[in-house]
Amino acid sequence: MAAKKKAASAGAGAVAAGKAARSNVYVQRLIEDEGLRENLADAFQASKKAYGRIANGKGPAKAILDDKKTQRELKEAAESFRDAANTLRGAKRKRKRGRLGKLLLVAIVGAVAAVALSEDVRKKVLDALFGAEEEFEYTSTTSPSAASEPAASTT
Repeated sequence: MAAKKKAASAGAGAVAAGKAARSNVYVQRLIEDEGLRENLADAFQASKKAYGRIANGKGPAKAILDDKKTQRELKEAAESFRDAANTLRGAKRKRKRGRLGKLLLVAIVGAVAAVALSEDVRKKVLDALFGAEEEFEYTSTTSPSAASEPAASTT
């Protein structure tokens, strides 16, 4: 009789665990999202390969610091885990270039066009970069020689 009660309570615990898992948002997302499962599988495989290379007898420090394949596999695993965590949380991937990058590009193109098309803007830019041009008049410090002057008429 005690065995039946024990089995019944174990069965009730399993049913309760199943209901809890069915209502859990993360478990539902894991079941429904193919990309999440792929990310987790990739992370697991890369971690397994990296662990195999680390545990090959050379020592973990040497394997991590010197072995490029181990470093690549650890990086792959970390990226896959990060992608899986972001997918699980529902976070969208960050874009590399946002509005600020586009605004900066438009400003640079506009500035180049203004310098290319407007002579006044071009002069101001050149004056700002290299200093204003000095205007001067040239006066000779030597006096003209008497031989080169035309002879005065004596009439």
